[in-house]
Amino acid sequence: MALAFAAVPAALAQTACDSDLDGNGTVGAPDLAALLSAWGPCAGCDADLNGSGDVNAADLAGMLSFWGATCSQLPWATVLEFAPNPAVVTNASLRKAITATGLPWRVRDIGTNIEMLLVPPGIFDMGCSASNIYACNPDEYPVHAVTLTNAFYIGRYEVTQAQWAAKMGSNPSFFRSASAQVPAALVPNRPVEQVSWNTIQGFLSATGLRLPTEAEWEYAFRAGTTTAFHSMPGFPDGTNADNQIGNIAWFYTGTCTSGALCQTRIVGTKSANALGLHDMAGNVLEWVNDWYSSTYYASSPSTNPPGPADGSSRVLRGGSWYYFGYHLRSSYRLSYAPDVASSVLGFRVARAP
Repeated sequence: MALAFAAVPAALAQTACDSDLDGNGTVGAPDLAALLSAWGPCAGCDADLNGSGDVNAADLAGMLSFWGATCSQLPWATVLEFAPNPAVVTNASLRKAITATGLPWRVRDIGTNIEMLLVPPGIFDMGCSASNIYACNPDEYPVHAVTLTNAFYIGRYEVTQAQWAAKMGSNPSFFRSASAQVPAALVPNRPVEQVSWNTIQGFLSATGLRLPTEAEWEYAFRAGTTTAFHSMPGFPDGTNADNQIGNIAWFYTGTCTSGALCQTRIVGTKSANALGLHDMAGNVLEWVNDWYSSTYYASSPSTNPPGPADGSSRVLRGGSWYYFGYHLRSSYRLSYAPDVASSVLGFRVARAP
Protein backbone atom coordinates (compact mmCIF):
# COMPACT_ATOMS: atom_id res chain seq x y z
CA MET A 1 0.00 0.00 0.00
CA ALA A 2 1.25 3.46 -0.84
CA LEU A 3 1.59 5.89 2.00
CA ALA A 4 -1.15 8.50 2.29
CA PHE A 5 -1.42 11.71 4.26
CA ALA A 6 -4.66 13.06 5.66
CA ALA A 7 -5.43 16.69 4.89
CA VAL A 8 -7.05 18.88 7.51
CA PRO A 9 -9.40 21.54 6.11
CA ALA A 10 -8.35 25.12 6.61
CA ALA A 11 -10.24 27.11 9.20
CA LEU A 12 -12.97 29.38 7.82
CA ALA A 13 -13.16 31.83 10.73
CA GLN A 14 -10.97 34.89 10.52
CA THR A 15 -8.73 35.09 13.58
CA ALA A 16 -5.39 36.64 14.41
CA CYS A 17 -3.73 33.28 13.77
CA ASP A 18 -5.39 32.97 10.36
CA SER A 19 -4.16 36.46 9.50
CA ASP A 20 -0.60 35.70 10.64
CA LEU A 21 0.32 34.32 7.22
CA ASP A 22 4.08 34.31 7.76
CA GLY A 23 3.79 32.62 11.16
CA ASN A 24 5.93 35.14 13.02
CA GLY A 25 3.37 35.61 15.78
CA THR A 26 2.22 39.11 14.77
CA VAL A 27 -0.20 40.39 12.13
CA GLY A 28 1.71 43.02 10.15
CA ALA A 29 3.17 44.19 6.86
CA PRO A 30 4.58 40.80 5.69
CA ASP A 31 1.13 39.27 6.10
CA LEU A 32 -0.48 42.11 4.15
CA ALA A 33 2.06 41.65 1.36
CA ALA A 34 1.31 37.93 1.21
CA LEU A 35 -2.43 38.57 1.06
CA LEU A 36 -2.12 41.15 -1.72
CA SER A 37 0.15 38.89 -3.76
CA ALA A 38 -2.55 36.21 -3.70
CA TRP A 39 -5.38 38.61 -4.66
CA GLY A 40 -8.08 37.03 -6.78
CA PRO A 41 -9.32 33.44 -7.21
CA CYS A 42 -7.38 31.36 -4.72
CA ALA A 43 -9.44 28.43 -3.45
CA GLY A 44 -7.79 26.71 -0.52
CA CYS A 45 -4.88 29.11 -0.16
CA ASP A 46 -3.86 30.53 3.22
CA ALA A 47 -4.67 34.10 2.22
CA ASP A 48 -8.33 33.17 1.62
CA LEU A 49 -9.13 33.88 5.24
CA ASN A 50 -12.91 33.43 5.03
CA GLY A 51 -12.82 30.38 2.77
CA SER A 52 -14.83 32.00 -0.02
CA GLY A 53 -12.55 30.81 -2.80
CA ASP A 54 -11.28 34.31 -3.53
CA VAL A 55 -8.83 36.63 -1.82
CA ASN A 56 -10.68 39.92 -1.82
CA ALA A 57 -11.76 42.93 0.22
CA ALA A 58 -13.46 40.78 2.86
CA ASP A 59 -10.17 39.01 3.60
CA LEU A 60 -8.32 42.33 3.63
CA ALA A 61 -10.84 43.78 6.08
CA GLY A 62 -10.51 40.72 8.26
CA MET A 63 -6.74 41.03 8.37
CA LEU A 64 -6.82 44.76 9.10
CA SER A 65 -9.17 44.15 12.01
CA PHE A 66 -6.37 42.12 13.64
CA TRP A 67 -3.56 44.49 12.65
CA GLY A 68 -0.80 44.42 15.27
CA ALA A 69 -2.42 41.54 17.12
CA THR A 70 -0.33 38.64 18.36
CA CYS A 71 -1.02 35.02 17.63
CA SER A 72 0.04 32.16 19.89
CA GLN A 73 -1.02 28.94 18.22
CA LEU A 74 1.33 26.95 20.43
CA PRO A 75 1.73 28.61 23.84
CA TRP A 76 4.34 26.00 24.80
CA ALA A 77 6.62 26.70 21.82
CA THR A 78 8.57 29.30 19.90
CA VAL A 79 7.94 29.06 16.16
CA LEU A 80 11.23 28.78 14.27
CA GLU A 81 9.80 28.21 10.77
CA PHE A 82 6.12 28.10 9.98
CA ALA A 83 6.22 26.52 6.53
CA PRO A 84 8.18 23.31 5.87
CA ASN A 85 11.55 23.96 4.28
CA PRO A 86 11.78 22.01 0.98
CA ALA A 87 15.51 21.52 1.51
CA VAL A 88 14.72 19.63 4.73
CA VAL A 89 11.28 18.10 4.14
CA THR A 90 12.21 16.60 0.82
CA ASN A 91 8.97 14.66 0.28
CA ALA A 92 6.48 16.89 -1.53
CA SER A 93 3.46 14.94 -0.26
CA LEU A 94 4.70 15.38 3.30
CA ARG A 95 5.15 19.13 2.78
CA LYS A 96 1.59 19.41 1.47
CA ALA A 97 0.22 17.40 4.40
CA ILE A 98 2.15 19.48 6.94
CA THR A 99 0.89 22.72 5.40
CA ALA A 100 -2.69 21.40 5.40
CA THR A 101 -2.66 21.07 9.20
CA GLY A 102 -2.37 24.85 9.57
CA LEU A 103 0.26 24.29 12.27
CA PRO A 104 3.87 25.52 12.41
CA TRP A 105 6.36 23.05 11.02
CA ARG A 106 9.49 23.74 13.10
CA VAL A 107 9.26 24.85 16.72
CA ARG A 108 11.29 24.92 19.92
CA ASP A 109 9.75 23.74 23.18
CA ILE A 110 10.06 26.68 25.59
CA GLY A 111 10.52 24.56 28.71
CA THR A 112 13.37 22.38 27.42
CA ASN A 113 14.81 24.10 24.32
CA ILE A 114 14.13 20.88 22.42
CA GLU A 115 13.61 21.48 18.71
CA MET A 116 10.56 19.66 17.35
CA LEU A 117 9.15 19.05 13.88
CA LEU A 118 5.53 18.48 12.90
CA VAL A 119 4.47 15.07 11.64
CA PRO A 120 1.15 15.21 9.76
CA PRO A 121 -1.62 12.62 10.07
CA GLY A 122 -1.62 9.83 7.54
CA ILE A 123 -1.80 6.15 6.66
CA PHE A 124 1.12 3.75 6.27
CA ASP A 125 1.93 0.05 6.20
CA MET A 126 3.51 -0.94 9.53
CA GLY A 127 5.67 -4.01 9.83
CA CYS A 128 8.25 -6.03 7.93
CA SER A 129 10.68 -4.15 5.68
CA ALA A 130 13.51 -6.55 4.96
CA SER A 131 16.88 -5.33 3.73
CA ASN A 132 18.88 -6.87 0.92
CA ILE A 133 20.77 -9.00 3.42
CA TYR A 134 18.49 -9.45 6.42
CA ALA A 135 15.00 -10.91 6.60
CA CYS A 136 12.38 -9.79 9.09
CA ASN A 137 11.69 -11.36 12.48
CA PRO A 138 8.36 -12.98 13.38
CA ASP A 139 7.33 -10.05 15.58
CA GLU A 140 7.40 -7.74 12.53
CA TYR A 141 4.39 -9.56 11.04
CA PRO A 142 1.74 -9.21 9.85
CA VAL A 143 2.30 -6.08 7.81
CA HIS A 144 -0.83 -4.02 8.47
CA ALA A 145 -2.24 -0.63 7.49
CA VAL A 146 -2.21 1.94 10.28
CA THR A 147 -4.00 5.28 10.29
CA LEU A 148 -2.74 8.08 12.52
CA THR A 149 -5.51 10.65 12.69
CA ASN A 150 -3.71 13.40 14.58
CA ALA A 151 -0.69 15.52 13.78
CA PHE A 152 2.02 15.43 16.44
CA TYR A 153 5.38 17.01 17.16
CA ILE A 154 8.50 14.89 17.60
CA GLY A 155 12.04 15.80 18.59
CA ARG A 156 14.26 16.60 15.64
CA TYR A 157 17.09 14.96 17.58
CA GLU A 158 17.43 12.52 20.43
CA VAL A 159 17.29 14.20 23.85
CA THR A 160 20.80 15.38 24.69
CA GLN A 161 22.79 15.21 27.88
CA ALA A 162 22.51 18.99 28.28
CA GLN A 163 18.73 18.96 27.89
CA TRP A 164 18.36 16.15 30.41
CA ALA A 165 20.70 17.70 32.98
CA ALA A 166 18.99 21.09 32.73
CA LYS A 167 15.73 19.55 33.92
CA MET A 168 16.87 16.66 36.10
CA GLY A 169 19.95 18.21 37.73
CA SER A 170 22.35 15.38 36.90
CA ASN A 171 23.72 13.47 33.94
CA PRO A 172 23.45 9.66 34.08
CA SER A 173 25.27 9.08 30.79
CA PHE A 174 28.30 6.81 30.37
CA PHE A 175 29.77 8.92 27.57
CA ARG A 176 30.37 12.12 29.51
CA SER A 177 33.99 12.62 28.51
CA ALA A 178 35.62 14.05 25.42
CA SER A 179 37.14 11.84 22.76
CA ALA A 180 39.09 12.33 19.57
CA GLN A 181 35.75 12.38 17.73
CA VAL A 182 33.76 14.46 20.25
CA PRO A 183 35.54 17.51 21.72
CA ALA A 184 34.78 18.52 25.29
CA ALA A 185 32.69 21.54 24.28
CA LEU A 186 30.34 19.30 22.32
CA VAL A 187 29.95 16.43 24.78
CA PRO A 188 26.69 17.95 26.13
CA ASN A 189 25.28 17.44 22.62
CA ARG A 190 25.73 13.68 22.79
CA PRO A 191 22.41 11.89 23.42
CA VAL A 192 21.61 11.16 27.04
CA GLU A 193 21.84 7.42 27.78
CA GLN A 194 21.77 5.06 30.73
CA VAL A 195 18.16 6.12 31.21
CA SER A 196 15.49 3.50 31.83
CA TRP A 197 11.91 3.80 30.62
CA ASN A 198 10.88 4.28 34.25
CA THR A 199 13.44 7.04 34.84
CA ILE A 200 12.36 8.89 31.72
CA GLN A 201 8.88 9.29 33.19
CA GLY A 202 10.27 11.86 35.63
CA PHE A 203 11.63 13.94 32.76
CA LEU A 204 8.33 13.72 30.92
CA SER A 205 6.35 14.75 33.99
CA ALA A 206 8.63 17.75 34.49
CA THR A 207 8.34 18.92 30.89
CA GLY A 208 4.82 18.03 29.70
CA LEU A 209 6.32 15.99 26.87
CA ARG A 210 5.76 12.28 26.15
CA LEU A 211 7.25 9.33 24.35
CA PRO A 212 5.95 8.57 20.85
CA THR A 213 3.91 5.43 20.41
CA GLU A 214 5.54 2.64 18.46
CA ALA A 215 3.29 3.37 15.48
CA GLU A 216 4.12 7.11 15.59
CA TRP A 217 7.81 6.29 15.78
CA GLU A 218 7.79 3.97 12.75
CA TYR A 219 5.65 6.38 10.74
CA ALA A 220 8.05 9.23 11.55
CA PHE A 221 11.10 7.07 10.75
CA ARG A 222 9.74 6.03 7.36
CA ALA A 223 8.74 9.58 6.39
CA GLY A 224 6.98 8.39 3.27
CA THR A 225 9.27 5.46 2.44
CA THR A 226 8.43 1.76 2.44
CA THR A 227 11.99 0.45 2.51
CA ALA A 228 14.24 -1.01 5.22
CA PHE A 229 16.12 2.27 5.60
CA HIS A 230 14.70 5.77 5.20
CA SER A 231 15.68 8.29 2.55
CA MET A 232 19.20 9.67 2.34
CA PRO A 233 21.35 11.49 -0.24
CA GLY A 234 21.09 9.60 -3.50
CA PHE A 235 18.12 7.56 -2.26
CA PRO A 236 15.09 9.90 -1.98
CA ASP A 237 12.70 6.95 -1.77
CA GLY A 238 14.76 5.07 0.81
CA THR A 239 16.80 1.93 0.20
CA ASN A 240 17.13 -1.73 1.14
CA ALA A 241 20.90 -1.59 0.60
CA ASP A 242 22.68 -2.45 3.84
CA ASN A 243 25.93 -0.86 2.62
CA GLN A 244 24.29 2.59 2.64
CA ILE A 245 23.39 2.73 6.34
CA GLY A 246 26.49 4.73 7.23
CA ASN A 247 24.88 7.75 5.57
CA ILE A 248 22.20 7.96 8.28
CA ALA A 249 23.48 6.14 11.36
CA TRP A 250 26.26 5.61 13.88
CA PHE A 251 26.23 1.85 14.39
CA TYR A 252 28.43 -1.15 15.15
CA THR A 253 30.46 -2.56 12.29
CA GLY A 254 32.15 -5.37 14.20
CA THR A 255 35.23 -3.50 15.32
CA CYS A 256 36.07 -0.88 17.95
CA THR A 257 39.43 0.43 16.80
CA SER A 258 40.80 2.47 19.70
CA GLY A 259 37.22 3.09 20.80
CA ALA A 260 36.64 5.35 17.80
CA LEU A 261 33.48 3.60 16.66
CA CYS A 262 32.14 2.37 19.96
CA GLN A 263 30.68 5.55 21.39
CA THR A 264 27.77 7.90 20.97
CA ARG A 265 28.20 10.91 18.73
CA ILE A 266 26.86 14.44 18.64
CA VAL A 267 23.21 14.37 17.61
CA GLY A 268 22.38 15.45 14.08
CA THR A 269 25.71 14.64 12.43
CA LYS A 270 24.27 12.06 10.01
CA SER A 271 21.79 12.72 7.20
CA ALA A 272 18.16 13.29 8.18
CA ASN A 273 15.12 11.53 6.78
CA ALA A 274 12.51 13.21 4.55
CA LEU A 275 10.85 14.83 7.58
CA GLY A 276 14.13 16.36 8.76
CA LEU A 277 14.61 13.94 11.69
CA HIS A 278 18.14 12.86 12.58
CA ASP A 279 19.46 9.69 14.25
CA MET A 280 16.22 7.77 13.94
CA ALA A 281 18.66 4.98 13.08
CA GLY A 282 21.71 4.45 15.27
CA ASN A 283 23.44 6.48 18.00
CA VAL A 284 21.16 5.25 20.83
CA LEU A 285 18.16 2.97 20.91
CA GLU A 286 15.00 4.95 21.56
CA TRP A 287 12.39 4.00 24.11
CA VAL A 288 8.81 4.37 22.91
CA ASN A 289 5.69 4.34 25.05
CA ASP A 290 4.30 0.89 24.19
CA TRP A 291 4.42 -2.34 26.10
CA TYR A 292 5.96 -5.06 23.96
CA SER A 293 4.14 -8.10 22.60
CA SER A 294 5.55 -10.31 19.86
CA THR A 295 2.02 -10.97 18.57
CA TYR A 296 0.48 -7.50 18.94
CA TYR A 297 0.41 -6.76 15.23
CA ALA A 298 -2.10 -9.56 14.63
CA SER A 299 -4.73 -7.83 16.77
CA SER A 300 -3.69 -4.17 17.05
CA PRO A 301 -6.25 -1.48 16.15
CA SER A 302 -5.90 -0.09 12.67
CA THR A 303 -6.33 3.48 13.93
CA ASN A 304 -3.98 5.12 16.45
CA PRO A 305 -2.74 1.84 17.98
CA PRO A 306 -1.68 2.46 21.61
CA GLY A 307 0.21 -0.79 22.12
CA PRO A 308 -0.77 -3.68 24.43
CA ALA A 309 -2.59 -2.89 27.66
CA ASP A 310 0.16 -4.48 29.75
CA GLY A 311 3.35 -6.47 29.54
CA SER A 312 6.73 -7.07 31.13
CA SER A 313 8.93 -5.08 28.73
CA ARG A 314 8.76 -1.87 26.71
CA VAL A 315 9.57 -1.37 23.03
CA LEU A 316 12.76 0.24 21.74
CA ARG A 317 13.44 1.26 18.17
CA GLY A 318 16.21 2.38 15.85
CA GLY A 319 19.39 0.53 16.80
CA SER A 320 22.43 2.13 18.42
CA TRP A 321 26.20 2.65 18.31
CA TYR A 322 26.65 -0.92 19.57
CA TYR A 323 24.04 -2.64 17.40
CA PHE A 324 24.53 -4.08 13.93
CA GLY A 325 23.01 -2.68 10.77
CA TYR A 326 20.05 -5.04 10.69
CA HIS A 327 18.82 -3.53 13.97
CA LEU A 328 18.43 -0.22 12.12
CA ARG A 329 15.71 -1.38 9.74
CA SER A 330 12.49 0.65 9.84
CA SER A 331 10.43 -2.24 11.20
CA TYR A 332 12.95 -3.85 13.59
CA ARG A 333 11.57 -4.21 17.13
CA LEU A 334 13.45 -4.67 20.38
CA SER A 335 12.36 -4.70 24.01
CA TYR A 336 13.80 -4.38 27.51
CA ALA A 337 12.29 -4.38 30.98
CA PRO A 338 11.33 -0.78 31.82
CA ASP A 339 13.83 -0.56 34.67
CA VAL A 340 16.86 -1.38 32.49
CA ALA A 341 19.40 1.41 31.94
CA SER A 342 22.36 1.05 29.57
CA SER A 343 24.76 3.17 27.54
CA VAL A 344 22.86 2.13 24.40
CA LEU A 345 19.45 3.34 25.63
CA GLY A 346 18.10 6.85 25.08
CA PHE A 347 14.96 8.51 23.74
CA ARG A 348 13.33 11.32 21.79
CA VAL A 349 10.18 13.15 22.83
CA ALA A 350 6.83 13.86 21.25
CA ARG A 351 3.74 15.89 22.10
CA ALA A 352 0.37 16.89 20.74
CA PRO A 353 0.02 20.41 19.31
